Amino acid sequence: MCLHVRLLCGALWWPLLVRCARATRTYDDDYDQAGPGAAEPERRGSVSNWFSSLRRGGGRRKREEPAVPSSYGSLGRRKDGSQPRGKTRSAWDLTTVTRLQLKDELGEVVAELEALDGQEECKQNSKAKQMSIGRKKFNMDPKKGIEYLYENGLLQRTPEDVAQFLHKGEGLSKTAIGDYLGERSEFNEAVLKAFVELHDFTDLILVQALRQFLWSFRLPGEAQKIDRMMECFAQRYCQLNPDIFTNADTCYVLSFAIIMLNTSLHNPSVKDKPLPEQFVAMNRGINNGGDLPQELLLSLYESIKTEPFKIPEDDGNDLMHTFFNPDKEGWLWKQGGRYKSWKRRWFILNDNCLYYFEYTTDKEPRGIIPLENISVRPTSDRQRPHCLELYASGGADLIKACKTDSEGKVVEGKHTVYRMSAATAEERDEWIECLRRSISHNPFYDMLAQRKKKAQHNVHSAH
Repeated sequence: MCLHVRLLCGALWWPLLVRCARATRTYDDDYDQAGPGAAEPERRGSVSNWFSSLRRGGGRRKREEPAVPSSYGSLGRRKDGSQPRGKTRSAWDLTTVTRLQLKDELGEVVAELEALDGQEECKQNSKAKQMSIGRKKFNMDPKKGIEYLYENGLLQRTPEDVAQFLHKGEGLSKTAIGDYLGERSEFNEAVLKAFVELHDFTDLILVQALRQFLWSFRLPGEAQKIDRMMECFAQRYCQLNPDIFTNADTCYVLSFAIIMLNTSLHNPSVKDKPLPEQFVAMNRGINNGGDLPQELLLSLYESIKTEPFKIPEDDGNDLMHTFFNPDKEGWLWKQGGRYKSWKRRWFILNDNCLYYFEYTTDKEPRGIIPLENISVRPTSDRQRPHCLELYASGGADLIKACKTDSEGKVVEGKHTVYRMSAATAEERDEWIECLRRSISHNPFYDMLAQRKKKAQHNVHSAH
């Protein structure tokens, strides 16, 4: 319908209007010559019949000839030019020819309109197919998926438009959404801010707001990404609920405490479950140096104990439980062992192990490298820049590792080195630093401790 309305004002209708005007003028002239009484019954009601008789056509319609004897011309005259004996010129002969011509012209235009409708429908189907491909690409590699949607005109290159796409989430992996939102770039951080602003936390208690927020994506494992996301959440919550906490740092620390409580209470691998008193004690002094009401903290504890956070199950691999707080995660190029080809893999560093996956949405890792009797160093390669490698140390000849082969079987790796390539020298150095300290140190708790000190800073400064 919208297409037809637009075409009424467009160039396609102009030839039709000219044709109608000519036909109508001819028809009126013939009608006046024939006399008002002769054609009035035939004229009345004929317009509605024209339109009701129009049908879908695949091209130009063959013009229908009026049912007159073959010895008569198109206007009722004999072919020799003489008038028929005993008869005057019939108004039916004049009006029927004109009406059938106009009907034929209208039929042609309607066929053109329907052909345009078909083209529009085909175009819409093509866009829907491109959007489906874009979603699949996003789920495998968020950056490539977003770029594909840009190139096909399905997304604008603005943080607001990308945030709307992620927030709607139709057909998108929640893990991939979390991965994209956590990326450390100016544009991705702008998308994260716009994404958080699409949530309305007005008049929600903190646990309810967290449930809504953490359902819209899967929280990534890397501490730096979690920090950026929770910082945005805390600022948004305090903006919409200004009378609950004295500052956003208090909201940030308490939100983290709730997430950690959820993991501790509902992760089967955690044997010693925290008690309510312990939860209260660990959150003392976070409200600008003062304590939050004990009743509030106990109610938060009971809420999490009764109903754990619902984590999106889009890929069956609950990173919040399995890889809740890895030291680092990200894309690296990995060199093969037998064949020295390079393949892009998603790496997660956690619990003294380095895991690598083909895609961020994979349920199982393609390989696991325990960080035992192993060292890491920067290196160079003629094919790839910014390389680092893991190599056997401590008297070991081979790196103890395992991977899945092409048939899905788990086999033991036989590497003396694992060589990887990062996108930048800075990223390579970050990986090397994280690998070196992964056995004994976890940066997540340092980050939380620093934020706690910040939340307590004002009251100590006042004293």
